[in-house]
Amino acid sequence: MRTVTDRERRHRLARRHAVAPDHRVGSVEEAVRSVVVLHATEPATVHLSVAARADVGREDVERVLHEDRAVVKQLAMRRTLFGFPRDLLPAAWGSASARVAAAEGARLAKEVVTLGVAVDGEAWLRDARGRVLDHLRAHPDGLTAAEVRPVLPGDDGLHSRVLTHLGLTADVVRGTNTGHWRVSRPRWTAMEHWLGEVPAPATVEDGWAELVRRWLARFGPGTTTDLVWWLGGTKGLVGRPLDDLGAVEVALEDGRPAWVLPGDEEPAPEVGPWAALLPVLDPTVMGWKERDFHLGDLGPQVFDRNGNAGTTAWVDGRVVGTWVQDPDGVVVPSLLTDVPADGRRALDAEAERLTAWLSGERVGTVYPSPAMKAARDDLGTRA
Repeated sequence: MRTVTDRERRHRLARRHAVAPDHRVGSVEEAVRSVVVLHATEPATVHLSVAARADVGREDVERVLHEDRAVVKQLAMRRTLFGFPRDLLPAAWGSASARVAAAEGARLAKEVVTLGVAVDGEAWLRDARGRVLDHLRAHPDGLTAAEVRPVLPGDDGLHSRVLTHLGLTADVVRGTNTGHWRVSRPRWTAMEHWLGEVPAPATVEDGWAELVRRWLARFGPGTTTDLVWWLGGTKGLVGRPLDDLGAVEVALEDGRPAWVLPGDEEPAPEVGPWAALLPVLDPTVMGWKERDFHLGDLGPQVFDRNGNAGTTAWVDGRVVGTWVQDPDGVVVPSLLTDVPADGRRALDAEAERLTAWLSGERVGTVYPSPAMKAARDDLGTRA
């Protein structure tokens, strides 16, 4: 069994995730595929994750999201919102989204009974889903959540939960954003209006297998624990796809078993020195459950108590700090460990690049890490 060192894993990350400047890609779609899906809990993350991997502007990301619709926001793994390449949606609908939909539907049906809204929660949910979906189908351009609310009078805000459930079952989608690129105010739209022809969901088995295949192609080698966490699943769900794909077992540097796709066992080419600045919840820092090979002991400073990653500064495949913006919008890296002078210069160059990309716009977050808070305090800024 071949051993894959931590050093090799960092070289794989640099190349496959398109985060090393020499390995950036040429389009928004390629940037998304480099990490399978983009975290979209905060709308700015989608734009900033792409900008870290491709020389494109905000208008390019907006076009792909809202005009080409080649990347679609979908609630899936771990009940998290992601930006999916359009062709990967059926796999998610048949597996991760369906799993979350079942749990969310059961929870909502029970809750409406507890609230005294209905005697039969499942019947209420079926009726509520039908009403909302019919209303959205009658409005091809979509409606905001506030505009949907009157469809369920006296619903105590349950319309948002119904919209979420309809999104999980691929009946509706978060369509055009009516807010700024940093603010999520979507028009909920019937899926057939947004995509045109809607493909059928994959089977459960095929859906999980495709998600596992794409993750291994970009994040492998990874442990079973990594996969279970990323998928929001169980060991039972992971085992069959690994078998069906013929995944190959390798050993990590510390001796733990991990998996790669067949044909991916050979050593990865090395990547020259590089630096990167990644946003809150970027897929690279969030891609593994067991992150020591790139994070070291910085976890408590880089992640909040709920496991959400703040902004990260990278040098040669390791997280070395965070970054924030000063009151004028200038990007300022903040180091948490020693970095050689050439690494610091590379980070400064990336900070200049990102500052220019943002053009003075400041990006806030509801997930500031302890390191971000400390860096902001040093600069005398809160946002």
